[in-house]
Amino acid sequence: VQLQASGGGLVQAGGSLRLACVLSGRTFSQYAMGWFRQAPGKEREFVAAISRVGSMTNYADSVKGRFTISRDNAKNTVYLQMNTMKSDDTAVYSCAAASSGSTRGYTTISYNYPYWGQGTLVTVSS
Repeated sequence: VQLQASGGGLVQAGGSLRLACVLSGRTFSQYAMGWFRQAPGKEREFVAAISRVGSMTNYADSVKGRFTISRDNAKNTVYLQMNTMKSDDTAVYSCAAASSGSTRGYTTISYNYPYWGQGTLVTVSS
């Protein structure tokens, strides 16, 4: 499994950005997907997760109501739409994949994801 994330960049506070992550090498619809982030000097933290068919999603409290995770199984891609961004959102964002036997399953725990993308830097200027 290979994951390629894109869409990071510099955005002003209050602005929006959309990240994308493409999975290759396996059947995308067999995997629950997650987004995590790591700010400088901090631990990696969970951002959002989505089940195999997109029926279930989960968000960190810090992004709830501002970020939206979605997926397009026809394009092998998971997205993270980030709105009303804050300086605290500055981090390297990584996508992750975990095979799931359930169409409704997902996980918010980083060590449950065996496959990771390379990360994309998001910088929010205040």
